[in-house]
Amino acid sequence: MPFNARSGSGLTRELIEVLFPMFEQASAGAIAVDRHSRISWINARYARLLGLADPHSVIGRPVRSVIPHSRMPEVVESGQPLLVDIMEYHTQQLVVTRLPLFDELGRVSGAVAFVLYDDLQPLTPLVSKYRRLHQDLQAAKRALASHGRRTRYQLGDFAGATPAALEVKRRARLAAGRDMPVLLLGETGTGKEVLAQSIHALSSRAEGPFVGVNLAAIPDSLLEAEFFGVAPGAYTGADKRSREGKFQLANGGTLFLDEVGDMPLALQAKLLRVLQEQEVEPLGSNRVVPVNVRVMAATSRDLGAMVADGSFRSDLYYRLNVLEIAIPPLRQRLGDLGILCEVLLEEICAGGSRVEITDAGIAALGRYHWPGNIRELRNVLERAWTMSEEAELLDAGLIDRVLPLAGPEPAGEPVLPEPSATPGVRPLAEVLARAEAEAIHAALEQAGGNRTQAARLLGISRSVFYDKLARHS
Repeated sequence: MPFNARSGSGLTRELIEVLFPMFEQASAGAIAVDRHSRISWINARYARLLGLADPHSVIGRPVRSVIPHSRMPEVVESGQPLLVDIMEYHTQQLVVTRLPLFDELGRVSGAVAFVLYDDLQPLTPLVSKYRRLHQDLQAAKRALASHGRRTRYQLGDFAGATPAALEVKRRARLAAGRDMPVLLLGETGTGKEVLAQSIHALSSRAEGPFVGVNLAAIPDSLLEAEFFGVAPGAYTGADKRSREGKFQLANGGTLFLDEVGDMPLALQAKLLRVLQEQEVEPLGSNRVVPVNVRVMAATSRDLGAMVADGSFRSDLYYRLNVLEIAIPPLRQRLGDLGILCEVLLEEICAGGSRVEITDAGIAALGRYHWPGNIRELRNVLERAWTMSEEAELLDAGLIDRVLPLAGPEPAGEPVLPEPSATPGVRPLAEVLARAEAEAIHAALEQAGGNRTQAARLLGISRSVFYDKLARHS
């Protein structure tokens, strides 16, 4: 290094005598101190910057008694230069460079400083460029940190225009505007993760990560490590490096717990504590890590019944169920079949020949009870598209060939009647109202008149059920 005191290299008196005229001419001022950080020399330009009437009056004084924020003592003590620094003096901001001085034996004998700029205005383009580069770097770091943790779905991806679908979207927008836990209820394949990602994308946490975990797919023995992370060497065979859990990965964003009803009781208690304290303790560690995470949970099981039989903690249920969104199964929103088919076929045919479905084909889909919901509908459309053999339309005959054999239908669930042979067409609102009334009647009959149970069978809240019941009575 050019300023290494041990090597004996640096700015000697002889070198200073050569360089001083050039530096002094190019700078807005210069000053030198001895090995005790006392001013040994100052030129007239620097004296004018400091407002000194007589430069000789400060010779021999400690530099910080004249320039309170001077870092010359640091240079003298360390023997290392401070090449570019911004020093404040009263209302001025001075860009300075400071260099150590060495004697013939390589010992620090003092330091010299030059004022490169007494006005920051000429540096504005450079500072602006630095700030832009710094902002780009930070943005790139955030993008790399959250790579693979972004959402793929927006609320528009939850297709549907029936009253049931519109109510789900309304509640999703409500959830997005409030930073609180959300519980999504619905059968498998109804689009719970699509809705969870949509809520995250609309929320104030949209720039944070979205981390989803399916509790039904992880062995019970690994759940705690997956959730809270693992300290180095926490158990035999564990990695020597620490491993972050899902809570740490979701910090600043959203953690989506799919199939939360499958969570074992032991983990439920630990999850409840994390939700209350907003901190986790990695497995095998005594260190507590604070986290800032919004939790959204989803399940296809009846958590209310699980609370009643003791398989799910009631305190955790109430903690998760701050805002509940019930997603109706496809058989309760058959009026959305046309929109859903249009959206799904567009995805299926992406990059290939465009295929559409006829009204008769949609009617054929409406006669099926859809136990697998939208996921099963996509599967049926993919099979129909594969078998269409260059055809541009999927008709009723092709749909009937790819539909699964009709099995036993879910108890209490309505099935649309066969299309009438008469050519008359009724208004869509009338058809939907009649189907909704039949569904409510069937649910009440199945539940033996118990309205709470009927609402649960329909997948809607009790207040919505009472509202619909009053409208159709």
